[in-house]
Amino acid sequence: MTINLRGVAPLAPLLATALLAGCVSASKYDALQTQYQDLQQQNTALSAQVASDKAALSRLQGAVKYTVNSDLLFASGGWEMSSRGKQLIANLAKKLAPTQSNKLVVNGYTDNAPIGAALATQGVTSNLILSQKRADAVMQFIISQGVAADLISAVGRGEANPVAPNTTAAGRAKNRRVEITLASPAG
Repeated sequence: MTINLRGVAPLAPLLATALLAGCVSASKYDALQTQYQDLQQQNTALSAQVASDKAALSRLQGAVKYTVNSDLLFASGGWEMSSRGKQLIANLAKKLAPTQSNKLVVNGYTDNAPIGAALATQGVTSNLILSQKRADAVMQFIISQGVAADLISAVGRGEANPVAPNTTAAGRAKNRRVEITLASPAG
C-alpha cells in the first residue's frame, strides 16, 4: 500500500501551526485542572456546610436575629449542647464578645411533639420547660465564650410561634430552633 503525500506536503506547515496554536502545555493544563477541581471541592464543601448548618441570619427592624436548628445544637430530647453546636455558637460569640454593647436574647423553641417518659423522669414535663433548658444552655455557653453575662438573657417559648406546620417531620424540625437576637443600642 502506498500513500501519496505530495498533495499534503505543502499544507504541513499550515496544519502544524494551526494544531500548535490551540494547544496548552500539559503542565499548564494540569495546573488549571487541579485549580478547577479545588474550586469545585470548596464550592461543594461550602454548599454542604450551608445546607447542614441550617442556620440563618436575618435582619429585623432594629435587631439582628441568628437562627439555628436545635437538631444541630442538641441531641433529640436533650438540652446538653453537642460539639457541633458548641462550634457554631462559639463562632458567633467570638464575633460578638470583643465589641458587645447590645443586649442578646436567646429564645428556645420546640415542635408540638409530646414530652417522652425519659424527659419526664428528669423533671422536663413540657415543651416550655425543654425550650427554657435549651435557651439557658446556649446562654451559659455564650457567656463562657466571653460575652457579658449582664447583657444576655434566655427565654423558653415552647411550641409557640411555629415557623412551619407541625404536621410533617420536616415542619417539626424547622420549629425546633434557637434564635439569638441582638438588639440595636436603642432597642
